[in-house]
Amino acid sequence: MHDFFRSVKFKIILALTALLTGAVIYSVTTEGFSTTSSYLFEMLFAPVKAASTRLSERISVSLDMVINAEKYYNENKQLKEQIGQLYGQMVDYDRLVNENGDLRTMLGLQEEHEDYRFSPPCTVIARATNDPFAAFTVDKGSDDGIKPGDPVITQNGIVGVCSEVSPGTAKIRTLYFPKTSVGAYTVRTKTDGLVSGGYEHSADGRVKFEHIDKDADIAVGDIVVTSGSENFPAGQVVGVVESVAMETNGLSQYAVIVPAVDPRTVQGVFVIIDYSIDEATAVRNEAKKAETEPGGDEP
Repeated sequence: MHDFFRSVKFKIILALTALLTGAVIYSVTTEGFSTTSSYLFEMLFAPVKAASTRLSERISVSLDMVINAEKYYNENKQLKEQIGQLYGQMVDYDRLVNENGDLRTMLGLQEEHEDYRFSPPCTVIARATNDPFAAFTVDKGSDDGIKPGDPVITQNGIVGVCSEVSPGTAKIRTLYFPKTSVGAYTVRTKTDGLVSGGYEHSADGRVKFEHIDKDADIAVGDIVVTSGSENFPAGQVVGVVESVAMETNGLSQYAVIVPAVDPRTVQGVFVIIDYSIDEATAVRNEAKKAETEPGGDEP
């Protein structure tokens, strides 16, 4: 043993130990490795470190999914239920906003026309497929006071009349329909005529204003409103004159009107279930009726 401590091998081990000890002491006193050794170490072991980190993360995630699978399933299910509830609340909110808007509009119409009595606001629930006259069905019916022949309007103007009514629904016949006719006149010159639908103009979203005196003053841009009758109240906007022409017989004029309301896109309407005819309208209607009766022009 005495010989070992005096041997060259021991001296080499002692020198290496001293060198290693010195390196450790130097590293500690300088707060780490030298810049060069640290850089070499990082460069050599960076790929290994990165691969190890990625593998560790994947293993950690996989183990977490296995261990907590039931927990995550329940949380996911709960989140889906909460999302479904939120969607339902959003739908209810939109419905309430629309209903409140409809009610405000109806109240405005009620204030403007105190003699009108309305059904509850109606929502379009179905449209007739491939119908050139754009008929549609609403979600209110006879249980809400609606009757066949009741006029249908929006805040912008007239839409048509109720044609078929059940306890909970009503089918609306629009101005495009051939059998729909409404007495009307121009606001500017009070030129009278009859608004009616038909195949000729419905495809273009237009209606005809006919039976106009050949010498009457009517022009493009004139606003046409209802003249009032037992079938429709007076003063409701029908639309705007787009063109004017003479009938082929040369005895009267007609005009093509762009309706104020497009029934193909309307989503909600109001049905007037009762209204009063003012005295002036009644007198005018009686005069027109007298003109059409035999001997109506006689004194």
